[in-house]
Amino acid sequence: MSKTPVVFIHGLWIHSSAWQPWIDLFAEHGYDAIAPGWPGDGDSVAATRDDPSGLDDVGIEQICRHYTDIIDSLETKPIVVGHSFGGLIAQELLANGYAVAGVAIDPAPIKGVKILPFSQLRSGFPALGNPKNKHRTVSLTAKEFRYSFGNAIPAEESDALHEAWTIPGPGRPLFEDASANFTRNSPAAVDTHAAERGPLLLVSGTEDHTVPQSVTSAVFRLYQDNPSAVTEYREFEGRGHSLTIDSGWRTVADSALEWLASQRLAGADDQVTAQ
Repeated sequence: MSKTPVVFIHGLWIHSSAWQPWIDLFAEHGYDAIAPGWPGDGDSVAATRDDPSGLDDVGIEQICRHYTDIIDSLETKPIVVGHSFGGLIAQELLANGYAVAGVAIDPAPIKGVKILPFSQLRSGFPALGNPKNKHRTVSLTAKEFRYSFGNAIPAEESDALHEAWTIPGPGRPLFEDASANFTRNSPAAVDTHAAERGPLLLVSGTEDHTVPQSVTSAVFRLYQDNPSAVTEYREFEGRGHSLTIDSGWRTVADSALEWLASQRLAGADDQVTAQ
């Protein structure tokens, strides 16, 4: 039995290698999982920190095209799992027929979301605070990371995650997302109404500062007038934006695996076990 491919998509400021525990877990369940970086990412955290210039001016459309090229090289359409901006990209790929299902965890808001909580604005300020950052990369300090990602975990754990996984991130996606509702052909637009697509799970941590629960709930409501496509929503109480990489990551990953199985998208090994 062939294994279902899974493509993990990281978000802003986190290197793709942070997905490794998820890759290992999904492999144990019979999936063929990969986590390609964004265009311009280095092969490692250290390499990207040493030279982040490849990420300068990289925007949402370029990131989407990068992943469509990767998916086109696969033998079958994958499941896409994205966090933060990776969650927005996952929704784009799913809506445009490049995936059989999607899991969007604390996803960056798509066009049509009208609310802007203060914590979201503050989290994006390291980039949005200077218009010049649209065309260059920006790094988060440990203090900024603590507010944006690590507010729901101990300070020591937040600092360790910052040291282990953070990389400079391009400012352009944040500027594109911030102006989405005022841009006719915004790259942050997703067809939530009429797209013929596979099932989508939206996930939110209730204490998320970067993508507050109210924002993900607003995204979920945008999908409600498309009854022909499955869209579900799950919350994790007391969890922040670090929920995919902190010590509680396994709870979120297990929930995603359970949901995929409920959609008849279990990995090959799980399918054999169930027979």
